[in-house]
Amino acid sequence: MFAGIGGTCLGFKQAGAEIVWANEMDKNACITYRENFGDDYLQEGDITQIDKKTIPELDILIAGFPCQAFSVAGHRKGFEDDRGNVFFQVIDVIEAQKEKPKAIMLENVKNLVGHDKGNTFKVIKKALEDQGYTIKYKVLNSMEYGNVPQNRERIYVVGFLDSKKAEAFEFPQSIPLTNNLNSIVDRVSKLEDKYYYTEASKYYEMLQESMTSYDTTYQLRRVYVRENKSNVCPTLTANMGTGGHNVPLILDHNNRIRKLTPKECLQLQGFPEDYRLPENMANSHLYKQSGNSVTVPVIRRIATNIIKVLDEEKNVQDELIEVQHA
Repeated sequence: MFAGIGGTCLGFKQAGAEIVWANEMDKNACITYRENFGDDYLQEGDITQIDKKTIPELDILIAGFPCQAFSVAGHRKGFEDDRGNVFFQVIDVIEAQKEKPKAIMLENVKNLVGHDKGNTFKVIKKALEDQGYTIKYKVLNSMEYGNVPQNRERIYVVGFLDSKKAEAFEFPQSIPLTNNLNSIVDRVSKLEDKYYYTEASKYYEMLQESMTSYDTTYQLRRVYVRENKSNVCPTLTANMGTGGHNVPLILDHNNRIRKLTPKECLQLQGFPEDYRLPENMANSHLYKQSGNSVTVPVIRRIATNIIKVLDEEKNVQDELIEVQHA
């Protein structure tokens, strides 16, 4: 659910899962999704308008439901916001299945836990527990759990119908960050002019004075320039699609100042180099899509642990069959 351009689907596929159904309502995100996954199972449209009984049987239900209702950057209206209420579509999908999914995974902004003094998350957790799920959750930072140089904290909620499986499930451990910015960002090549700030920009002089490092990224904040000195990219946001000033900036080795490209943004989300961007799609849509997406390696590591727990039951059954045949 809320598949976007398929970051979560990709992470689960890399972990060995087969995707049988996906839903997204943003038409441009659907174009990018189909470019990479085809059109066999993507159902484009508003989830509130979809007949949940038409959704195929699922072992694992995944949902990165819209986070604007809970984001620190938003108005934080929570369930008073229609986008917050979309969470309950997850419950509707679960209830429409002949057999409830064995496991679920939800992804959202870190602030979900603290929103409305914790009441919002209590409602979400109780709704899932009322469906029979035992819940675990943890906030993971992409640069600590995905080996990508982006400072991105998200909460991941995992649930199992079988409480013993929930007990057996563990979130992945943190791993060293070995990928640095310059393994992704091209500071040598000359790219299209549209990515560069020139002397014609009213911000150029301020940027030129502030940007001195070839290892970090910068952010233009209208009246000042902020350097991210930790040698990672700041959290990529959907707002990158609303104007160039929201896109992180870099200084290349020829002292040119430019924005990150959409491709670089996707790679900072852990998408592989061969992930395709549709030709002739406006950069504003591509920036929005990368900011709305997930960090693929983090998803893959969580998915691997979910599948491992679910497959233990299958392995036991296979062993019983072998013993019976013997």
